Amino acid sequence: MQQEPWDVIIVGGGSAGLSAALMLVRARRRVLVLDGGAPRNGVAAHMHGVLGRDGWSPLELLERGREEVARYGGVVRTAEVAGAEAIADDANGAPGFAVTLESGERLTARRLLVATGLRDELPDLPGLVEHWGTGAVVCPYCDGWEVRDLRIGVLATGPRSLHQVQLLRQWSPSVTFFTNEAELADDDVAGLLARGISVEPRAWASVTADEAGRLSGIRLADDSTTDLDAIFLGPRPVPNDALLTGLGATTAPAFGDGDWVGVDPTGRTSVPGLWAAGNVVNPGASVPIAAGAGNFAGAAINADLIEEEIRVSLAG
Repeated sequence: MQQEPWDVIIVGGGSAGLSAALMLVRARRRVLVLDGGAPRNGVAAHMHGVLGRDGWSPLELLERGREEVARYGGVVRTAEVAGAEAIADDANGAPGFAVTLESGERLTARRLLVATGLRDELPDLPGLVEHWGTGAVVCPYCDGWEVRDLRIGVLATGPRSLHQVQLLRQWSPSVTFFTNEAELADDDVAGLLARGISVEPRAWASVTADEAGRLSGIRLADDSTTDLDAIFLGPRPVPNDALLTGLGATTAPAFGDGDWVGVDPTGRTSVPGLWAAGNVVNPGASVPIAAGAGNFAGAAINADLIEEEIRVSLAG
């Protein structure tokens, strides 16, 4: 690997990271994308609501993205990143970063973009993980059409579950809200019943499957079973932000799910030269939203590099 610093290292090769890389390589920047090879939506066979790519495999989209980045001279490597540190150019005070891989290899860049996404923490429900991304999903806009008019169950996993279950009623008249013995406010119950949504208060025990291995319903604690064609839930989103916080990026409570790294509209963090885009800073970013954030971040990073090059030239 070359010793001269890269213009930009991007950690994370999902839609945000690759979109940023594409902007930067087309601006004739030398870009390295480091990707662990385990995209969050890799469990899904199709993605929806992506203009011009509706129904595509998310893995196919990423493969096309890697090819496009490489076409303009960008480099995409499968590698795990162990850590990163800020390094300053003593000659001009410009920011820079050193990234260390799990192999021990050390790489340097003038700017760093982190697009490492998030991980979904599922509720402790036996059988759920086996159907995650297929029969059990999170987004009504991504998967509601495919189960329209079928039997849908929604698990009460947090405050946003009430909104989620009301959304799902848009796609089917057969929707059941499984509260797992959680108490609901009278007004919330009235709103559910007004829309024809069934409320199941008993504790859940497991997700069931048919002989072909497809999700078939939920078994409750009293051993009764409710037949279903799909389950929607809201897993707890946990950002993969260790690189960002390790570099000192400022965090704050956000999205109702703990602390998240704050960024400006371009993805710039509180650390000079450090950007972030996609699910690592926005749990609600779908594929097109994450790609748009990466696009914006790529352009902003290029502009930031230009400003630095002007300062260095004037100082010289």
